[in-house]
Amino acid sequence: MSKKAKSDSIWSKVRKFFNDIHLWGGLISGIVVFVVCLTGTIYVYNTELREAALSEYYNVEEVQEKLSLDSLLTLAKPAIKGKITGVSVPFNEGRTAAVLYNKPSKEESGGGRGRRRSNQMMVNPYTGDVLGDPSNVKTKTAEFMGKMFGLHRWLLLNEIEDPIIEGIENRKLGSWITGTATLLFLLGVLTGLIIWFPKKMRAWKNGFKIRWTANWKRVNHDLHNTLGLYTWLILFLMAITGPFWSFEWYREGWQKTWGTYQNPNTPKEEKLKPISTIINGKSAMTVEETILTVNNVLPYDGDITINFASDSIGTVGIIKNKVGFFAPSASDRLTLDQYSGEVLEKDIFREKSFRNRIGSSIKALHIGDVYGPFTKLLYFIGCLVATSLPITGVLIWINKMKKKNGKKGKARL
Repeated sequence: MSKKAKSDSIWSKVRKFFNDIHLWGGLISGIVVFVVCLTGTIYVYNTELREAALSEYYNVEEVQEKLSLDSLLTLAKPAIKGKITGVSVPFNEGRTAAVLYNKPSKEESGGGRGRRRSNQMMVNPYTGDVLGDPSNVKTKTAEFMGKMFGLHRWLLLNEIEDPIIEGIENRKLGSWITGTATLLFLLGVLTGLIIWFPKKMRAWKNGFKIRWTANWKRVNHDLHNTLGLYTWLILFLMAITGPFWSFEWYREGWQKTWGTYQNPNTPKEEKLKPISTIINGKSAMTVEETILTVNNVLPYDGDITINFASDSIGTVGIIKNKVGFFAPSASDRLTLDQYSGEVLEKDIFREKSFRNRIGSSIKALHIGDVYGPFTKLLYFIGCLVATSLPITGVLIWINKMKKKNGKKGKARL
C-alpha cells in the first residue's frame, strides 16, 4: 500500500470515528437541543421585547429641552413609596430616565420589615411627568418570556411541584438535562468541524456554499454543513458557556481556568470600603455635578447609572455603558467621594487582563450581549441555525439509513 493510500485509510477511520460521535451525540440530545436553541433564539431579544410591550414607559416624545436631573428627582419623590437610591440616565434622546428606589416586598400594612427589592420609577426627562414603575405592570409578553426562560433553563420542570425523582429538585433535574444536552451539542460542534474538512483542497470551495439547484437531500446536507460552519464560533461560545448554570463542577472549572474562582469555604477578607470625606460647609454633589465628573473621567457616549451614598460618609457608585451598534456591553465602574467628586476606585473593563475579561463575561458570551446590537443579531442568526441543526441532521441520518437498506435489498436480489 502506498503512503498516500495508507494516509487516506487512516483519515477515513479517524473521520468515521468522529462522525459516529457527532451522529449519536446529536440523536441522543436532538429534541432537548432543539427546545433549548429555539427558546434561546427568542430570548436573545428578551429586553427589547419586554420594553416594546411597555413602550410608553421607556420612550417619550422630544418636545423641549430636558429638565435638570435634580429637578426630576424632586418631581418624582412624591410618587415614590420608599427610599430613593439612585438614578439611571440614558444617553439617547427620546428615552425615559429612571429613578431607582427600594421598597418592602410587603407593604407596611401587613406589619414586619419585609424583604427589600430594587425598583425603577420611569420619568419623562422633558416634562417631569412620572410614568410609573413598569415592574408593577404584568404583560402577556413578560409572561411568555418567563415561560421561554423556564423552558430554556429547566424544560419547565420547575413548574412541577411533586419531585419527579425522589431526592432531586425538579429545577435541578431540568438543569442537568439541558446541561447534558448542551455538552453533547458542544461535542457535536467540535466533531462537526473536524468531519467538515474535505479530503482534497479543491473540494473546500463546495464546503462554503449551498447548491440550491440540487435535489432536496443535497440541499438539506449543505444546509447542515455550511450553515453550521458559518456560525461555528457562535455555536461554540453558546455551547461552551451553557453548562455553567447546570453543573457546579463545570462552573468551578470555568472560574479556575479564567482566574475568577473564590472558594466559598474560605473566610472573606474584610475589604476596607472607601469613605467620603465630610467637607465642612459643603453639601454633597448634585446629580448634574456627578454627571459632569463621570464624563470627565470616562469621556465617551454612554448610559450612566448613579447609586447614591447611603449615608453622610458613604460613597457614590457609578456604572457607565457605551452606546452604539458596535459598542461593547461591559460596564465601567467608579466610586466617587460624594462631596468632592474625587475618584476613590476605578474598575475599567478594557484595563483588565484578557483572562479576567473572559472570566467575567460568561453571561455576555452566552447570550450575545458582547458588542451591543451587532453581536445580538449574530447570536440570533446563530441560534436559528442551531435550532435547525437537529432537524437537518436527523434527515441526513434517515436518508443514509434508507440508502443502506436499499443497497441491502438489491444485494439480496
